[in-house]
Amino acid sequence: MIYEGKAITVKALEGGIVELKFDLKGESVNKFNRLTLNELRDAVAAIKADASVKGVIVSSGKDVFIVGADITEFVENFQLPDEELVAGNLEANKIFSAFEDLEVPTVAAINGIALGGGLEMCLAADYRVMSSAAKIGLPEVKLGIYPGFGGTVRLPRLIGVDNAIEWIASGKENRAEDALKVGAVDAVVAPQLLQAGALDLVKRAIAGELDFKAKRQAKLEKLKLNAIEQMMAFETAKGFVAGQAGPNYPAPVEAIKTIQKAANFGREKALEVEAAGFVKLAKTPVAASLIGLFLNDQELKKKAKQHDEIARDVKLAAVLGAGIMGGGIAYQSASKGTPILMKDIREEGIQMGLTEASKLLGKRVEKGRMTPAKMAEALTAIRPTMSYGDFGAVDIVVEAVVENPKVKQIVLAEVEGVVREDAILASNTSTISISLLAKALKRPENFVGMHFFNPVHMMPLVEVIRGEKSSDVAVATTVAYAKKMGKNPIVVNDCPGFLVNRVLFPYFGGFAKLLEFGVDFVRIDKIMEKFGWPMGPAYLSDVVGIDTGHHGRDVMAEGFPDRMAVEGKTAVDVMYEANRLGQKNGKGFYAYETDKRGKPKKVTDPVAYEVLKSIVKEQRELTDEDIINFMMIPLCLETVRCLEDGIVSTAAEADMGLIYGIGFPPFRGGALRYIDSIGVAEFVALADKYADLGALYHPTAKLREMAKNGQKFFG
Repeated sequence: MIYEGKAITVKALEGGIVELKFDLKGESVNKFNRLTLNELRDAVAAIKADASVKGVIVSSGKDVFIVGADITEFVENFQLPDEELVAGNLEANKIFSAFEDLEVPTVAAINGIALGGGLEMCLAADYRVMSSAAKIGLPEVKLGIYPGFGGTVRLPRLIGVDNAIEWIASGKENRAEDALKVGAVDAVVAPQLLQAGALDLVKRAIAGELDFKAKRQAKLEKLKLNAIEQMMAFETAKGFVAGQAGPNYPAPVEAIKTIQKAANFGREKALEVEAAGFVKLAKTPVAASLIGLFLNDQELKKKAKQHDEIARDVKLAAVLGAGIMGGGIAYQSASKGTPILMKDIREEGIQMGLTEASKLLGKRVEKGRMTPAKMAEALTAIRPTMSYGDFGAVDIVVEAVVENPKVKQIVLAEVEGVVREDAILASNTSTISISLLAKALKRPENFVGMHFFNPVHMMPLVEVIRGEKSSDVAVATTVAYAKKMGKNPIVVNDCPGFLVNRVLFPYFGGFAKLLEFGVDFVRIDKIMEKFGWPMGPAYLSDVVGIDTGHHGRDVMAEGFPDRMAVEGKTAVDVMYEANRLGQKNGKGFYAYETDKRGKPKKVTDPVAYEVLKSIVKEQRELTDEDIINFMMIPLCLETVRCLEDGIVSTAAEADMGLIYGIGFPPFRGGALRYIDSIGVAEFVALADKYADLGALYHPTAKLREMAKNGQKFFG
């Protein structure tokens, strides 16, 4: 053994070839933490000092190669002063450069995922052999930063500027054949041939058959583009990427600027340019929010995993109520490998559900994400039925009938009579109390809420709602089934609207107040979209359906009368009465025409303004800032209340629920992180400025306490 540490070992293989193996003890994956970086420095020094070494293979003892840097450690570093952060970054880069400068040929054997720092380690080697099952990429822009271990320097010099920009600015994971095509790797082999392939390459380099020094040289020099080629490559890319990323995500464009600035330098100076730009991005609020999101997501996955121990396996599911929602749920279940019965009382309901499922499956085939054979398999896994005949074998039933408590109770009691005693019943309700629905059941312990968001195939969140009598096994089994469907489940406690809709209605409450003060809804939509929402509140109301919003508002008003009940008619009432239901009947706040691709396109409609005239109480001149505050303060305060009331157990779950469930702007990190970014005391003072608007704008006593003590929700 040439070197032995807790994360890295170096041992002799044959004929002077050594294997540097990453295998971080006590962890399921390899990552670059301080320990691993320090051991890499020592391992490289040990190889350099051993005159018998003729070549090096870099491998992994885990299923993955290296997933990247340890983000938790990184975040601590981001608090350091700029110069310290730059120095630390360059210090880490010296380790990769020392490996790259070894006097012998080096080959990285990429067995599994190599992302971020993991790929940057491979780029420092002379050659790369990749398993056909592996994926590689530089996903740092998704965290609001860009590669910091030499990725912006080595990748463009290896695969060309255009390819490198595409890889770095998109942050996507690349399959083996694509990596080979652009020259990011030198060979792709079947997983079982990886070691042999790496050995073969290193032996050929030792024998002089391959010139590893010449291969290495390109990474040490400036980019091989003249001034005009550089200008064309970089300026075009900056324009295109800025258009794609939008103004709120600076990292992709900053990465391009860094590659451009470093283009005329050799490796050492280019790495200094990378480090300076990296530190600049690391200090942005966007990076803080996106890294916070990543950590929240990890916490969510960990919490969902805790349920695995007691969860029962779902081998066969059922959905009650076909239609668009039922069809979406059936598609999601079947396409992820769980067969599902789809029951409806009407033949046309069944047809609608099947049409929805086959349309979604067809789109996957069209995009090359699924083979026609797999589509056929998924379609046969959806079994339509108009009777309860096969329900005796079902492990979980998702009820997705109309949003009416009486109808739901009748259907749930009926299905409880035909399923096994241990089968789980779940209601896909968006607002109705689970404890209330459970009153119709003989086995309320087997009953939970399972709230899917529309459209089911697109929205990543599923709220799993624990009623007063729901058992841990019922909750755990539903969480496990949601995960199996490829969703992110969050367990919430029962209350009207649960987490997401309970928080969304105060946001709509702020919107209603703006309309009463005569503010144009088109202006409001534009401002909120600029703030970062995928769509403004008027357009969102139309997409969800004015009738759905009207019904939900009434449920919420009954549940929280002190702040959500309103006197007199609101915009949603007059729209509903005028039968302007939104996209579903072609007219709401906007009118809808069909575009060339058959999709609804919104256009302004003078009739909508006429309808809204009757609810204007007074004309107020409000700034863009006011409009944002009118809507965001109630949403944030309701999120605080959900946390205080124990509807969600952590700030991370509250924020992720809003990001996954209603498209809260990710670069702002969620409602509670948004409060943190303003400052809790500053946010309370801001809310107090709008106190005359009613109880939705009044901070809780506990939030005032937090403000007084200088506390935050995160960190």
